[in-house]
Amino acid sequence: MTATELRKLSLDELDKRVRDAKRELMDLRFQTVSGRLVNTSELRRLRTDIARMRTVANEKGRKG
Repeated sequence: MTATELRKLSLDELDKRVRDAKRELMDLRFQTVSGRLVNTSELRRLRTDIARMRTVANEKGRKG
């Protein structure tokens, strides 16, 4: 999801998406350890998305 799309969301929605993404990241890490994860680039993509969501949430928090 792009930063432009994220900026249209409310702070509550951003927080929910960050929580969901962190949960998904934890699941992917478990899959990596157990050897079931095929596409390891998903880990990096998800970490980047979380950082992007947290950055936008931080920007919104400073303005409000």
